[in-house]
This record gives sequence, C-alpha cells and structure tokens, in this order.
Amino acid sequence: MVRYRRNFLPGGTYFFTVTLSDRRSTALVDHVGALRDAFRAARRERPFTVEAIVVLPDHLHAIFTLPPDDADFSGRWRRIKGYFSSALIDAGLQLKRNSNSDLALWQRRFWEHTIRNESDFARHVDYIHFNPVKHGLVSRVCDWPHSSFHRYVRENVLPRDWAGDVREGGAKFGERPDR
Repeated sequence: MVRYRRNFLPGGTYFFTVTLSDRRSTALVDHVGALRDAFRAARRERPFTVEAIVVLPDHLHAIFTLPPDDADFSGRWRRIKGYFSSALIDAGLQLKRNSNSDLALWQRRFWEHTIRNESDFARHVDYIHFNPVKHGLVSRVCDWPHSSFHRYVRENVLPRDWAGDVREGGAKFGERPDR
C-alpha cells in the first residue's frame, strides 16, 4: 500500500478541496458569513493569500499562497474548520459528534495539490470558478455568489460572461467533450 505524503513547500501555492462529512449538508452556504469570518480569523493568526475560492453547499475549493518561510497549510485548515465549527455551535446549531466525541461536521482530511506553474494555476482557477456550473447549481459562472470569480471580474481578469451559459452550449471545464 502506498503511503500518501503531503508536499510541504514554504511559500508554496496549493489547490485544496475541503468537504463536510455529510455530503447532503448545505451548511457552508447557509452560514457563509461565519465561514468568511473563520477565514479572516485564521488569516490574522497565520497569514496566507486566497488566490481563488468557491464555496458550495457541502464542500469548497481554494487556492492559497503561503508566506515565503511557511509551509503549514494543515494548521491553517485546522483553524478555519475550528472557527467555523465554533461559530455554528455559538449560533445554537446542534452538531453531531463522532464516537470519540470529536465534532463530525468536516471530513477529517482534505485534498491538496501543489501548484507547479502558471498553466497549472490557471487550470485550477478555471476549475474553481466553473465548479458551481459543473455541480448543476447554476448555468452561468457569474450567477454563483460564493466565488472569487466576482473579484476576478472586478479586477478585469475575466469577463462577466466567462464560460458562457451551459444551456446555450457553454464550456464544460474538466469534463470530456461530447462525442
């Protein structure tokens, strides 16, 4: 059996997928304000740059760049998850617990990929921004509110109509073309 090893690169840029344990949950979008606050609190403690992000009902994708002398992305996710979970408890939500009494809100691990170059970065940003369309939540990228896509539009990096409308044959990033 192959053992998975994380690539800890000080100052690295990483793509992440982080998921709730209940894939039917909508907690991330239902409490997106608390999630934003969790990110802000974690960034105050341990700075990092959010290059791109999309928050979906049960999972999120993000690209972070860490400071030049720091490779601890796991600690940052631990803080984000902890702040968000605490905020939900403080709001009166009853969160399930595992048999060891740990909160069962989040999947224990997350998936990470070290961004290798500009092309790899661009592909992952496109994947992030297109993800709500891929999951059938909207037909146009610009219609999903919980995405850094809107910042990219404000900064004139992408046009508002980027990727088109899937109802009109728009792009299908990460999907095989129809044959």
